[in-house]
This record gives sequence, structure tokens and C-alpha cells, in this order.
Amino acid sequence: MKKIMLIVFMICLSFVSLAKVDVSKIYGRIKIVNSFSDYKVKVVNSFPDLKVQKVNAFANSVGKWQIVDSFPDYKIQIVDSFPDFTIQYVSSFPGINH
Repeated sequence: MKKIMLIVFMICLSFVSLAKVDVSKIYGRIKIVNSFSDYKVKVVNSFPDLKVQKVNAFANSVGKWQIVDSFPDYKIQIVDSFPDFTIQYVSSFPGINH
């Protein structure tokens, strides 16, 4: 019985690790939506997965988001629970929080 429980636990753990989002690829033209999003994101004040700087142009590196209404690279839904990853808005030094 313990062996079966260990196997089930390992399988569940592997699914959790597969669900991790590579936030280093989330930059560019971003549209904020209420449904049908690519990712669900929670805005936090500390310890984010990604530090985001809103820019008006040249959103061409990790953490730089140009908020748009049309032709987005990604559609993001802001949520309070069960996010795919967390962000913190910053005015400088965007990127992955190490």
C-alpha cells in the first residue's frame, strides 16, 4: 500500500512540475482580458515570479510589457487566486526574480 501511495505521489509531483510557466518568454505586446487568456496572473508586492515594467515601445526583453488593445503576443487575465505565475510592477530592472 505504501508503495502505491509513493507512486501516486510521484506522478502527481511530475504533473505539478510540468505546469510551471517559463516566464522569461512572457514579454512584448500584452492584452489584459477577462476571459480566454493565455495565462492567469496575480499581481503581488513581493517575491514575484516576474518583475514587469510597462513600456510604451520596445517591449523586446524579459519583463517588458506593452499593454495593447489589439494584436497581442499574449493575453493575460489578472486573478486573485490560482495564478499560473505572479508579477510585480516595477519602474526599472524588469525580469525574472532570482
